[in-house]
Amino acid sequence: MFESLGRFSYRRRRLVLALTGIFVAAAIAWGTGVFDSLANGGFEAPDTEAGRAVRTIEQSIGRVGTDVIVLYRSPSEAVSSPAFRQSVDSHLAALPATDVVGKATFWTTRSPAFVSEDQHSTYAVLTLSGDDPMQRLDAFHRIADQLRQAPNGLDVQVGGEIAVFDEVNTQTEHDIVQAESISMPIVLVLLVIVFGGLVAASLPLFVGGLAILGAFVLLRALSQFTDVSIFSINIVTMIGFGLAIDYALFIVTRFREQLAAGDDVETALITTMSTAGRTVAFSGITVGVAITSLVLFPVMFLRSMAYGGAAAVVVAMVAALTALPALLAVLGHRVNRLKVPGLARRAGTTEHGAWYKLAQSVMRRPIRYVVVLVPLLLVLGIPFLRVELGGVDHRALPAGATSRTVTETLQNDFAGAGGSDVLVAVRFASAPADPTAALAPYVSELSRVSEVESVRIGGYKDGVASIVVHTHITGQELPARDVVRDVRAIAAPSGTSVEVGGETALLMDLLHVLAERAPWMAGFIIIVTFLLLFVAFGSVVLPAKALLMNVLSLAASFGAMVWIFQDGHLSGLLDFTPAGFLDATNPVLLFAVLFGLSMDYEVFLLSRIREEYDRTGDNTRAVALGLQRTGGIITSAALLLIIVVAAFATSGIVFVKMIGVGLVLAILIDATVVRALLVPATMRLLGRVNWWAPAPLARWWQRHGFREDQGWSRISSQDSDDQLVRR
Repeated sequence: MFESLGRFSYRRRRLVLALTGIFVAAAIAWGTGVFDSLANGGFEAPDTEAGRAVRTIEQSIGRVGTDVIVLYRSPSEAVSSPAFRQSVDSHLAALPATDVVGKATFWTTRSPAFVSEDQHSTYAVLTLSGDDPMQRLDAFHRIADQLRQAPNGLDVQVGGEIAVFDEVNTQTEHDIVQAESISMPIVLVLLVIVFGGLVAASLPLFVGGLAILGAFVLLRALSQFTDVSIFSINIVTMIGFGLAIDYALFIVTRFREQLAAGDDVETALITTMSTAGRTVAFSGITVGVAITSLVLFPVMFLRSMAYGGAAAVVVAMVAALTALPALLAVLGHRVNRLKVPGLARRAGTTEHGAWYKLAQSVMRRPIRYVVVLVPLLLVLGIPFLRVELGGVDHRALPAGATSRTVTETLQNDFAGAGGSDVLVAVRFASAPADPTAALAPYVSELSRVSEVESVRIGGYKDGVASIVVHTHITGQELPARDVVRDVRAIAAPSGTSVEVGGETALLMDLLHVLAERAPWMAGFIIIVTFLLLFVAFGSVVLPAKALLMNVLSLAASFGAMVWIFQDGHLSGLLDFTPAGFLDATNPVLLFAVLFGLSMDYEVFLLSRIREEYDRTGDNTRAVALGLQRTGGIITSAALLLIIVVAAFATSGIVFVKMIGVGLVLAILIDATVVRALLVPATMRLLGRVNWWAPAPLARWWQRHGFREDQGWSRISSQDSDDQLVRR
């Protein structure tokens, strides 16, 4: 299959490149408009009690929540001053009624919660027109400039849900541009160092550009049919660009190696595609499977990450297997042009270099390495045992962001505006004559719940009442969960059904859904990955070992994440505000992405070891030669990927920063400790058992296994460990 693909890429190279050019033009014209079609948020789980409660209230009584909060402050006038009121009223009256359908102020509600403790600040709550967040965002954009024009004598700041949405979108676009401006020059310099020439160094960037543009096209197309989170753009840039560089590095290096060995261009390309091309395909499938597992969660944010990640992996893989080979066919030996003095070197000429010596050194003392490194990785993972999971709040934005400042001002300066609300939807089987009297005993019981400050009936219509239970505890704090549990424990009034929602309830239901689905996700990844690795290498031992290695590197990475982001270590260096917990979706997302990336390097290393083992039949020599051939490439690929994802550690969005830092730590551990040290040590200890499979599976693999056609293959079975078969 891959031999045919290599031959096709050589003979139809101009056609492939022409089609690639057409695709790029279309992607630039249409795909880059993806930002305007993506949604915000999506961190809650749908079809939960909390979600149903909110929908019931919104559909029967009206929409809850605060679209926009306009914070007004006067350094000299008090809120009670007629001049203060006149300025606010005139500011709000000028807003178009087609965009603003509701307003609440101190003067319309007479609630003291609208006045700051120093009496010099107040705020207005605006309800915008539109049936969905995107329509309300459009309305906000139409009035944003007008809102920010402060009336005479007052300072104005704008916050609220839609303002946060808008600021997150702006910050995300800024972060992507910033990440690219940081990573691109560094990546280019490193590629020149790795390849020793400018032409070869430009090829991974070519594939990376195709991957990002292609993923943008797929995401925009997908957003026409379902909601896709704006944060999927981050994973597209990180994973798409990073993997594209990895895959191009593997293929270009093997192509240059074959040219250096004396092959003509066509033969070199065919050999490259049947070896490195096969590895890229298996890696792409494995990474794609791991990331796609996120669709098992009914959470828009995680599903969007699955869409974005899978799109990026697929396009990166396809570009590396089609456009890149066609370009190599056109370049031929010119791939080595524009060499940099002092860096240029022949590929593939050293067989017993530093990596070979390292592997031999490790394999002389394998027990020592295993006994030291395995406990070390487990110790690094210990902090994860005390992980606390929470949700996304205003602290996800950088300090100083306007909408975050508004929220913090309300919490700190307005006595009645802090804390959080538990929303209770009460549906009557038959409409009562007096809803207030019918609910009075229930409201009284709610008032006696610990930490509850006030309880009020928010509205009644069509047999549905809303009850607002206010607590001084903010929605993300752990004690707020006790309040929700106590509220849910109170029996519903006779003749009614009750559903409890609100910020904390949504988070609790999300945690329940994640805990319920996580084992299915892990099982799916493990089973499919095991099967793919067996098909690739004909062994049941290697997949099991690879899975164990992944668990070790993931444990160490997750432990570090708790130490940094939950405990707050390095918060000054990384510029974030620790919340005392990890965003609940992040461990799930990182598990899928990191598992896939770990398998990327595992597949590449084992492919070359298997190739040498088929050729020599000597396990120890095959491991040493495999590491020699791939160690430098894996390390270079890991370093380049680290540079790409590390740029996102500068993001102003905390959970994007968390993803960037988590990926950096995991890739660093995986490419060094695991692949360069633990893999050779464990493969030396296992010896020929590495290649073992039960006889029926071994026979199946000999007939159907997906492998390079290099002439000789070793049957790995219990009955015939040493039998060589000519294919």
